[in-house]
Amino acid sequence: MVAMEDAGKSAGEVEMNQVAEHDRRIVVGVDGSPGSRTALRWAMTQAELTDARVEAVSAWQDPAVYGFAYGWSPAVFEDVSIAAVTEKVLAETVADEAAKGSTVQILTRVLHGHPAQVLLDAAGGAQLLVVGSRGHGAFAGILLGSVGQHCVQHASCPVVVVPLAGRTPEPIGRR
Repeated sequence: MVAMEDAGKSAGEVEMNQVAEHDRRIVVGVDGSPGSRTALRWAMTQAELTDARVEAVSAWQDPAVYGFAYGWSPAVFEDVSIAAVTEKVLAETVADEAAKGSTVQILTRVLHGHPAQVLLDAAGGAQLLVVGSRGHGAFAGILLGSVGQHCVQHASCPVVVVPLAGRTPEPIGRR
């Protein structure tokens, strides 16, 4: 759809205006899972093709706790915070994938909050949001995880859900 302000402009001028609205950034959710590694590789390839940069984003949350037993607190495990562990996993995952020969610029961000909301917020103004078909969620057998589904339904930019390499959905009727 062409906005009223674009009426009378050539297709190339309209396309340039639409590209300018985005900041040539591809946001990808990374949690260290095989699915997120596949999504990161896909995002890196797409960034090379579109002259974009990749923003690899990880989210962390405090564990849900209903009470503490004998003064034990789950927020810190042997002087290592959940945020620090998340940051380490993100840095190692990005380093592993970048070492395979990509020249694309990759920025990393570790943010506090629910993964779906963190990704939606990070993808504001982005060219694209990329997620794996599933990460470290509770249900290993489903094809689309809850974070991916939420992002597809609520993102302000296009979303690509990358299936795990080598995994193809089973045809309907063969279950």
